[in-house]
Amino acid sequence: MAQLILTRHGQSLWNAANKFTGWVDVPLSEWGRAEATIASCKLKDYRVHVCFTSKLIRAIETAICILTERDDICGGKIPVIKHELEDQDWHGWDRYSGDPMQELPIFTSAALDERYYGDLQGLNKAETAEKYGAEQVHEWRRSYHVRPPGGESLEDTQKRVIPYFTNRVMPHILEGENVLIAAHGNSLRSIIMRLENVPPEEVPGLELETAVPIVYEINSTEQVTSKKILK
Repeated sequence: MAQLILTRHGQSLWNAANKFTGWVDVPLSEWGRAEATIASCKLKDYRVHVCFTSKLIRAIETAICILTERDDICGGKIPVIKHELEDQDWHGWDRYSGDPMQELPIFTSAALDERYYGDLQGLNKAETAEKYGAEQVHEWRRSYHVRPPGGESLEDTQKRVIPYFTNRVMPHILEGENVLIAAHGNSLRSIIMRLENVPPEEVPGLELETAVPIVYEINSTEQVTSKKILK
């Protein structure tokens, strides 16, 4: 029985400023780093074998903080970010086969990035609600099918997240490895919809707090056998 740990990144500077972030690469706030440290303490009794994050720094920071604040989570291994074939800019400069006995791999992928908020990125959420109406903004943020202006719907996001999760992440789980995914509200909603068979009409009520780990136990037939939220 393998464990899958999902955690939304800690508070970013734009979360603190109440702005739409999307693909803008904003780092964690001081409180966000503290949240990630607290998440690490909550996971002290868990062991991680492999980690996946988005390409965005707030998710990467969260993962690294969780994995380095307590050595027991990594089993004493050193986390190493692995740049895969999609990282063309690296030109293979990081070529290194790795040492699975000494290192814990962190794989980053744009497939796990936050939902693209298009024209809303950088706008204050409260001011946007005043301009377009709270109901419209809520629909842009939480609806499954509706796209914000120039952006992605959750349905669009799910179409890139789920193939990656199925083909890249799930094989590790089926091999009995415990997996940590540090990502974003909407990319994680996509995974939760798949794991828990959440219908699209229930998505608006699916809230994820920053840096609060969710631990699933998953069996060899990809069925969730238990779920625990570490508040």
